[in-house]
Amino acid sequence: MLNSIILTTLNARFTHSAIGLRYLYANLHELQQNSQILEFNINDNVNDIAEKLLEKKPKIIGIGVYIWNALQVAELVEIIKMISPDTVIVLGGPEVSYEPFRVNFDKADFIVQGEGETQFYELCKNILEEKEIEQRVLKAKLQDITSLKLPYEFYNDQDIQHRYIYVEASRGCPFKCEFCLSSIDEKVRYFDLDLILEEYEKLWQKGVRAFKFIDRTFNLNMRYAIAILDFFLSKDEEYFLHFEVIPDSFPSTIKEKLKLFKPASLQLEIGIQTLNEDVAHKINRPLNMAKIEQNIKFLEEHTNAHMHLDLIIGLPSESIESFGANLNKLVSMSSCEIQLGVLKKLSGTSLSRHDIEYEMKYSSLPPYEILQNSQISYLQMQKLKRFTRFWDLLYNSGNFKNSIKLLWANKDIYRGFYNFSEWIYIQTDSTWKISLDRLAELLYNYLTEELSSDHVSSAKTIFDDIMKHGGRKVPKFLKPFRFEHENHATANKKLLKRQSARAE
Repeated sequence: MLNSIILTTLNARFTHSAIGLRYLYANLHELQQNSQILEFNINDNVNDIAEKLLEKKPKIIGIGVYIWNALQVAELVEIIKMISPDTVIVLGGPEVSYEPFRVNFDKADFIVQGEGETQFYELCKNILEEKEIEQRVLKAKLQDITSLKLPYEFYNDQDIQHRYIYVEASRGCPFKCEFCLSSIDEKVRYFDLDLILEEYEKLWQKGVRAFKFIDRTFNLNMRYAIAILDFFLSKDEEYFLHFEVIPDSFPSTIKEKLKLFKPASLQLEIGIQTLNEDVAHKINRPLNMAKIEQNIKFLEEHTNAHMHLDLIIGLPSESIESFGANLNKLVSMSSCEIQLGVLKKLSGTSLSRHDIEYEMKYSSLPPYEILQNSQISYLQMQKLKRFTRFWDLLYNSGNFKNSIKLLWANKDIYRGFYNFSEWIYIQTDSTWKISLDRLAELLYNYLTEELSSDHVSSAKTIFDDIMKHGGRKVPKFLKPFRFEHENHATANKKLLKRQSARAE
């Protein structure tokens, strides 16, 4: 039967690819020849997705469910079952792997919880052989990853040209941070090192030059980390690597390797989350402040790595003042991006144990963000959420690298930017669809009107920031100043703008 199984999901963006679907497809064995992967994204019309799936007339549709697509998947399931009730729908992925389910998936025929490569294959085989299946919710055993067929050959030319290519060397995380699903895994498991390096080489030969590793703690195993870093250091062409790393584990051997990477080739996502030791202790977050400061200082001063330092707003017992101190500290430690996230309560985590003591209130809809707690009221939380959006637009974007610093001449970064975010929201009544030119003008107006900064020096600093990227036109409000600029192009247009900014 042609396309007896279709594997699908709604990615967060078109440029994302679903490694999970490819793992399932790779391990369908004899069923693979009558199976197909179809990927969509959350901006696609759900009825259009249903149409494209049903026109293939599959017997089984397997759907990957994540926090970003749960509502759309529920709608998609309802449409498919209404139009084609005999089509068997199997759900899997993080959003259905832990209970309670926060979105109604009652109309799905089966749910596979956990790492589902083997369980999904067995389920599909039983369905196609019309065997009776007693359980609707199937809890997959922890996967022996050394027995899995790897998925990388199923990234096609279109994926390589237009999407991020996700890879992994391990699964699991040794830490027990209460907000994170990775903490639920019993142990860290590693793929065969020689085998994955062979697969990375095949991807390289196919033209992949951007590898995003999804390992939760890439620098945990020194042997693996060094072997993978050496693999890429041996390549002469330009490339881009993304790793998630823990901030307090950078042995000297790894440090020496990191120093060898060229500008804009290496991105490290470093999960700080909080610098408040009392808060960290409450959520089982390891926090070695001396090591964190030492390692970030090393990465900042001795490598070309572009860093993402993550902070979370709304953690149990963390006040606004504590969050502000965290931000001030991180900005003083690094010039790279500081990603500000809002706490989410995911099913399966142990965050609920704090609900009563700290009056934690969360949205019942994805992404289940905190609404308020005993330390931060709902109105204050709303302001902080806007703060994070404006921070990303102005600070993390790299578009205002020097002019943004004019907001905190008194060195209190948090308070300086908080006041600006309050003011800019009053002017725009929005946190979205604000053009670069509009942002620049708003920043100029705030500096000169609210902070009484010098008009010419403020304009010149903003002008230099805006025009450092080649191909931009001078914003209209800056034209009267008649500043001169060099119309230089970025050295490598293929490199991501934020990453290349670190090299300038």
